[in-house]
Formats: sequence, structure tokens, C-alpha cells
Amino acid sequence: MPDFAARLARYEPRLKPPRLLLEGKLTRMVGLTLEAVGVDAVVGDHCHITTHGGEHIEAEVVGFAGERVFLMPISDVRGLGPGAKVMPTGEASEVQVGWELLGRVLDGTGKPIDGGPELQGLQRRSIVAKPMNPLRRHPIHEPLDVGVRAINALLTVGRGQRMGLFAGSGVGKSVLLGMMTRFTNADVIVVGLIGERGREVKEFIEHILGAEGRKRSVVVAAAADTPPLLRLHGAMVATTIAEYFRDEGRQVLLLMDSLSRFCQAQRELALAIGEPPATKGYPPSVFAKLPILVERAGNAEQGGGSITAFYTVLAEGDDQQDPIADAARAILDGHVVLSRRLAEAGHYPAIDIEASISRAMAQITDIPHQERLRGFKQIYSLYQQNRDLISVGAYEPGSDPRIDEAIAMQGSLAAFLQQGMNEKHDLAHSLNDLDDLMTA
Repeated sequence: MPDFAARLARYEPRLKPPRLLLEGKLTRMVGLTLEAVGVDAVVGDHCHITTHGGEHIEAEVVGFAGERVFLMPISDVRGLGPGAKVMPTGEASEVQVGWELLGRVLDGTGKPIDGGPELQGLQRRSIVAKPMNPLRRHPIHEPLDVGVRAINALLTVGRGQRMGLFAGSGVGKSVLLGMMTRFTNADVIVVGLIGERGREVKEFIEHILGAEGRKRSVVVAAAADTPPLLRLHGAMVATTIAEYFRDEGRQVLLLMDSLSRFCQAQRELALAIGEPPATKGYPPSVFAKLPILVERAGNAEQGGGSITAFYTVLAEGDDQQDPIADAARAILDGHVVLSRRLAEAGHYPAIDIEASISRAMAQITDIPHQERLRGFKQIYSLYQQNRDLISVGAYEPGSDPRIDEAIAMQGSLAAFLQQGMNEKHDLAHSLNDLDDLMTA
């Protein structure tokens, strides 16, 4: 028989030798990018930089070139100077997760900013997750009630689906998110406010989310005036928290506002360390980071929970062919487009039904529902195509029976698509309303 010690050695985990954390010094600062030499650190490691006043600034390694290490600060950089000591901690970014997070507001590092008690004794998770095997994911087969009639009936969303909310500024995007936060049939809601103005963060929490919505929600806020690395981390922290509740078997709704500002933060970081710009000034790493973040949402394995995600995408100048909007549309499971024309006409929520689609709808709806949806869109689109002729009186009634029907139903169709911000229309009633409208 082989020696017992030899057999035991085959099964004992091999202990890795501890890393030698060498202290370096700061040599250069360009914009928000710090360069250091002599630092033994890898990408993702945190470092403490000692200012001339003896204070510590936290930074993260984001790249390297030869012996030079590039760092991005997580806090204010005032007080830094040439030769400042850079000490790696050997730790990467983590966030505390647990049920105690419900009702709390966190910053981009996962620390509370709501004045409540400090988080103690919670499980810690890395904000970077390994990709899930796509073949082990549970397929989307169950509809999700979001409480908004136009989405429930005409853009039915499934549990585990990832949708984009495409909109310019000032067309009711935040209000629609708030409605879904209050009305959606989900166990836990995680809201990521990435790159928002500080005023909007407070207004969203107090007025749009409300006391009832906040009880089952976790809000992660990385405002526009925070460093780009914190905005990136804010999106990943929100996703990590959602993953925790999904792994606990819960149905999670993840609302992230906005995916565009996540990409803009990555652009700032990439350009700062010398990555060349590509499409409209966005470096290639932006389009590599985008699917990595989005693919973390979705269903878990059979019997597990789910993350249904809505990501807002800011279409610059209402341009739906913006590179970020175009890339997001390609990797998401559908998109809801908000129209400025409808918003200016007082039509809320300003959902452009013709330009919106739910790619999972065929899997979670029955044939009669799909037929009623098809009929709704045909009549609605026919009116929109002839709207100018009708409005100037150039159309002669009786010329086309289909157009006559579209004119007669236009008021009912528009009323069906509209909903007050405090009104809730559940899935069953939404489908009944659609059935009554199309069979009248």
C-alpha cells in the first residue's frame, strides 16, 4: 500500500504562499488617474495611499504598463502629492449582503448613507461574479405582473427577463420606474441609481418610491458627482445584492437607472488609462463590460429564484441609434421605448407601442392573447400612418373601412395605453381590458 502521508497529500488542499505586498510610491497624476511604481498588486486590488497630511485615500488598480500601475481613486484626492506612499491591501471590492439591507440606501461601495445603523455581521460577496452556465438557467415561462396595463397586456414580461427602457430626458422614465417599484409582484426590489443628480436620488426615494415601496427595496445610489469607479461599482453592487436574494430563492426585480451612465463611467475610466476611443468616443472595453453586467440577471437554476431586470438607456437627443442604445438593444430580451411626442401631448406613460417589443412574450402568452395583441397593433399603427391626412381633413370618411375603424377606436386605444402614476392595473385585469376592447 502507498504511504499514508503520500495518500493524504493527494487530498489536502495545497496552501498558496502568502502574497508579498510591497509598498510603492505615487509618481504621477493625470486627471483622475494615478500612476505608481514598486507596487505588488493586480487588477482589482485595493490600495491605501497616504497623503502628505497623514490621511488615507482608497484607490483600486485598474491597469498597468510595465512597472507602472494605474489606480483610480474611490474617494477625494485632495492632499495627494508626488512620492505619496501606496500600500496594497490584497483585497478586492466586496459588499455585505443579507435581509437587513431591505429598506436601506447604500452608496457605490455598499455602505449605508441613510443615517441608519451600520451593517454588522452580514455575509460578504465579491461584486464580480463568475458567469453562469447558460444551459443550467431555468427558461422563462411565467409572466410577471408589473402593475402597468400597457406593459402587462401588450409587452408582457416574463420572470427572469431583461428589458431595456429607452428614453430621452424628461419623458417620464423615473415615474414609470417608480410605478413598477410599487406595483410589481416581486419579493424584493433592488434599485440602482447610477449617475443620477443628487436631487433626483432624494426625490426618487421619498416621492416616487414612497414608504411602502421602500420597505421591500434596497436602493444603491452612486450620484453623478462621484468618481467614475464608484459609478461602475454601484451598478455591480446592485446586481450582487439582487443575486444574493435570487440565490435565496426569491423573485427579484432589478431596476437600474441608467445603463448609459454605467457605460459613460467605463468610458471615462478607459480613456483615462490610455485606451483608444472607437465608436463615437466609446472604447472597446465599454461594449465588453455591458454584456458582462447584463448577463448576471435572469433566472437561476431549476427551483431557484429569478432576477427580472429593467435597465434604462438614455438615447442622446432621442437618437435610438446611439451606440449604447444599439448595443443594449442587441443583448437585452426586449425594449420599451418612451416617446417625447406622446409625453409632450400629456400621454403617460409615454410608451411607443409600435417601437417596443418583448422578445419572450410568445413563450409566456397564449394564442388568443397574441391575436388580440396583433389586432391592437394593426389598428393602432394604421391610424398613426394616416394621422397627418386625418388631422388636416384630407381623408374622406368611407374611403377605407379599416381606416374608419381605426378612427373610431383611436380614443379607446389611447385611453387603454394611459394610466395614472398612482393607479395599479394587475395582469388579470389588464388582459380582461384588452379582451373587452378588441371584442367590443
